[in-house]
Amino acid sequence: MAEVLPKLLRQAAAHPYTLLFATISGAHLYGFPSPDSDFDLRGVHLLPLRDVVGMHDVEETVEKSGIHDGLEIDLVTHDAKKFFGLMLKKNGYVLEQLLSPLIVLTTPEHEELKCIAADCITKHHAHHYFGFAETQWKLFLKADPPHVKPLLYVYRVLLTGIHLMRTGQIEANLVRLNDDAKLPYIPELIARKTGGPEKGRLEEADLKFYEAEYKRLRSVLQTAFEESRLPEVPNADAALNNLLIRVRLKSN
Repeated sequence: MAEVLPKLLRQAAAHPYTLLFATISGAHLYGFPSPDSDFDLRGVHLLPLRDVVGMHDVEETVEKSGIHDGLEIDLVTHDAKKFFGLMLKKNGYVLEQLLSPLIVLTTPEHEELKCIAADCITKHHAHHYFGFAETQWKLFLKADPPHVKPLLYVYRVLLTGIHLMRTGQIEANLVRLNDDAKLPYIPELIARKTGGPEKGRLEEADLKFYEAEYKRLRSVLQTAFEESRLPEVPNADAALNNLLIRVRLKSN
C-alpha cells in the first residue's frame, strides 16, 4: 500500500474542491483485494461559501474514474453538508469510509468528524447491513458459475453488522472480523478472491452450505440487533451543524 499512496495522494490533490479527507474503501479496506482490484477513493469535499448560497446548482457529489499513474481509481466524494446528513441516517457505508484506517489525506476536521461519528451510531444501522447482505446474496445467486466476490461481501457485511451491534465499533476488515467469528471457510474464500480473477469463481459451490451460513448469520445479526444497547437515534445533529458552519465560513 505504501508504494501506491503517493499516486493516490496526487489524485486527491487534483480534486477541484478542498477535501476534508480521502480514504480507501472497497476490497482493500475489506481485506480481500484481487490483483486487478481498483482503488476506491472516498471522501468529503467542501464547496465554497459563495457557491452554496447562490442560485446555481452545486456539485454535491464528485465522481471520477479511470486509469491514473498506472492505477485504476474510482473516486467519489460528497460535499460536507450531504455527507454529514448521511451520517445521521442508517448508513453504515459512510461511517466505514470516514473511519477507514487506509487514509490518503486527512485534516483536523477529519479527526473531529471521526469523534462525532460515535454519536451517529444507532442500533438501527443493523438494517443497513441486512439490506446490503440481501443485495449481495442475490448477486451471488445470479452468477453461473457463482463468484466468490459477492459471497465475501455477504459475510463481510453481516459480520460488520454483528460486531457493530455488540461493540458499537465499526470494523470493515473481514480478516479482523474473522479473528473473532472464526468461520473456517473464510480464509479459503479470501484466498480464492485474492488469487486472481481465474480463481474468483466457485465451480462446485456448495450452495446449500453457503445459504445455510447466510441465514444463520442473518439470525445472529437479528439477535444482536434485538439485544443491542446502542441508542435508538443519533445524537450528533448539533455537533455536525457546528462543524459545518465553521468549515463553510473558513472556506469563504
